Amino acid sequence: MAVHAEISVIPVTGSTSMGREVALAFDAIRETKGVKATLTALGTQIEAEDISAVLAAIKAAHAAVKKAGTARIISSVKIDERLDKDQSLEAKVRSVKKRLA
Repeated sequence: MAVHAEISVIPVTGSTSMGREVALAFDAIRETKGVKATLTALGTQIEAEDISAVLAAIKAAHAAVKKAGTARIISSVKIDERLDKDQSLEAKVRSVKKRLA
């Protein structure tokens, strides 16, 4: 998988609780064809073979939160498209852990 992304979807709901909307967004992302999604405390990590699948997952997340009645959504997205080699998110973590004392 050559494209990695991290997305944080922040639904503006008038409440400090966002768990329901975040769960809807995550479900939409992991149901997107061609992506692997990992939920973290501060966002969702996405792996795909091409950027179109990543963008489709982001679009699906927004659609799911909108459908739930959220009037405003703010998202932060980071995309890493590596073209020289195929590396999983797990491999990136292993590489750093190997260098830790």
